[in-house]
Amino acid sequence: MSETRPNKAAPRALPLRPPAPPTLFARLSAVHQVPGRVRYRYGLWTGQPMAAAALEHALGLREGITRVRVKDRARSLVIDYDPQRLSESALRRNLLQFEPLPAQDHAPTVGDHELRPVARTAALLLASPLLPQVLRRPATLSTARPLFAEALEQLKSEGVNSHVLEALAVGISAVRNDLSAANTTLFMLALGEYLEHSIARRSDALLRSLLRPDIGEVWVQRGGTELCIKAGELVVGDTVVVGAGACIPVDGTVMQGEALVNEAAMTGESVAVTKARGDRALSGTVVEEGRLCIYAEQVGQETAVARIADYVEHSLASKSQAQLSASRLADRLVPLVLGLAGGTWAVSGDWGRTAAVLQADYACALKLATPVAFKAAMHRAGQAGVLVKGADVLERLAEVDTVVFDKTGTLTTGRLEVTDSVSFHPRFTADDVIFLAASVEEHYFHPLALAVVDAARMRNGRHFEHNEVQFIAAHGVASNVNGQRIVVGSRHFVEEDEGVPISSVQRRQLDRLYREGKTLLYIGYGGELLGVLALKDQVRPNAQDTVRQLRRLGIQKILMLSGDHRDRAQEIAQQLGLDGFHAELLPQDKAAIIQAMAAEGAKVAFVGDGINDAPALSGAHVGIAMQRGADIARLTADIALLEDDIALVAQVREIALGTMARITTNYRLTVGINTSILVAAALGALTPVAASILHNGGTIGILLNALRATGKHRERVRKPKAKT
Repeated sequence: MSETRPNKAAPRALPLRPPAPPTLFARLSAVHQVPGRVRYRYGLWTGQPMAAAALEHALGLREGITRVRVKDRARSLVIDYDPQRLSESALRRNLLQFEPLPAQDHAPTVGDHELRPVARTAALLLASPLLPQVLRRPATLSTARPLFAEALEQLKSEGVNSHVLEALAVGISAVRNDLSAANTTLFMLALGEYLEHSIARRSDALLRSLLRPDIGEVWVQRGGTELCIKAGELVVGDTVVVGAGACIPVDGTVMQGEALVNEAAMTGESVAVTKARGDRALSGTVVEEGRLCIYAEQVGQETAVARIADYVEHSLASKSQAQLSASRLADRLVPLVLGLAGGTWAVSGDWGRTAAVLQADYACALKLATPVAFKAAMHRAGQAGVLVKGADVLERLAEVDTVVFDKTGTLTTGRLEVTDSVSFHPRFTADDVIFLAASVEEHYFHPLALAVVDAARMRNGRHFEHNEVQFIAAHGVASNVNGQRIVVGSRHFVEEDEGVPISSVQRRQLDRLYREGKTLLYIGYGGELLGVLALKDQVRPNAQDTVRQLRRLGIQKILMLSGDHRDRAQEIAQQLGLDGFHAELLPQDKAAIIQAMAAEGAKVAFVGDGINDAPALSGAHVGIAMQRGADIARLTADIALLEDDIALVAQVREIALGTMARITTNYRLTVGINTSILVAAALGALTPVAASILHNGGTIGILLNALRATGKHRERVRKPKAKT
């Protein structure tokens, strides 16, 4: 029989919330403006595709707009408009309300739009020798017109940059009537830009591929009937039915039922809690026993999926210090290239050499290779089971010299195991206590019961015959053995509900076990306390190997923080070979310790899982949240593990180090290759065509190197995901 609870007020039905109006642009900011023309930097909502040609056409039909140019790689939108009919503020308002283009408008246009310049310049390169002499130069200048227009616009708004140098090189070759060089340069520029766009877009697509969670199916009550639907079809106001072994898919309020719920995914606590009418239910938690009907207040599509999407959107937009430094260096080197070109002409008087010098610049490789490397690394981490919330996080992780672990649920498994069996009855041995408890617990699927049954199996124990077992939800079990009532469960259930007395001598022994950080399971038999079983969670099997891997990867100091008693914390620290530990801590103590270490100059990565770890996670140089960690911990952390595997901490560190090493290599290659091209061109050793081929080919090679997977691949056996 189950305990009777007073009824709580039923939750008030909430109205359905209307969906937010769909728009194309997430953000829009003007970076340059003159009367009748404005250039915006834009951002799209996550998952929203961009079809440049389709957008140019759609916006061009709007009243007052005379011309539209979209540069999707630069996230640039240039609009010419009639200031007599449309103000800039009204234009911006209209754009922010612009609805996404239909799906059919996207797929066929993106590739065509980007390939069109490649096809046009390739046709010019092949057909130019066949044209009459009088038409060759006009054909070249006509094909180069978009390049000249873009360069002129950027010269006005940004000054001399790489596009201006490229336009100068083509213009000089065309004026000299070296049309072969001009046409080859145009083709190489178009091909290079297409390949650069493709590589950059692929790195974005790799990250967005993480946005495909397996949501599964759920049961709901609709119209008095229980239906199985896809989780994506849940709406606010649904009554969701969750049985034993299922994951709760919504945030809401329990309307009916009583159950034992494991909230480790949200709170980091391994001991399940009782949920009944009126209690709060959280998505991601698991019903271990019982059955709940939950009023859905926040559905999964609006919580977990949207949150992961925000992380990825941040990852795509964020810039690391390495990326910003590379971009600034590229901008500073542009005047140097222009100066070298001018000096070459002044010394040699050879416009061919000048055009060859202008072919090579540092901007493309420096500005693109670094973000591509970071995005490829974040995708690599995602495939391994790690969500990294930005390029700057990987950069900071590579700088870390100290790793601090929380104990419970991080270095330990959170799964309980019997460590002590104490008998208070002369006729029963310690093993008998385990066997007797296991006999009535064997059909009970609570973690404590599973641990007891496992302990009995390891000892090849005998089975005590008993009557039908009574399950008292969230309290324990009861039955009859040899005509005597046996109860197994919590202290409250055995002592208070069943009236089993506990003597002062017994209490002292129980208190000792409790001080050792162990969970106690009480066994009452015939109205007396027969014995008690002590259980505790175990150190993860690969925790010691992870510590060794972190040391191999350059971590100088590894510590542990715990709220447990000092003896238990010291035991684990010695077992894992840690450099030190802090025990008996309050939640605020953990954050204070992290702050003190940072003040001393340490670059600290903190690994935790519970709500009480959130301040330490946010205060660390890098915060890492375990997969079964509390929701607030995953939100606060810079890195969230998507699998319950502590080895991922070492693996993501390895990815971070490999990424920074690759960025350094690409930086050196960029400077070395382009400097060599510039020197050779200035000395007359390279023609404009050769310089263009070498420069663009080198840039593509560096970008492909940046896109390669970083970090050593380590095969890991993954547990199949439980169906919800």
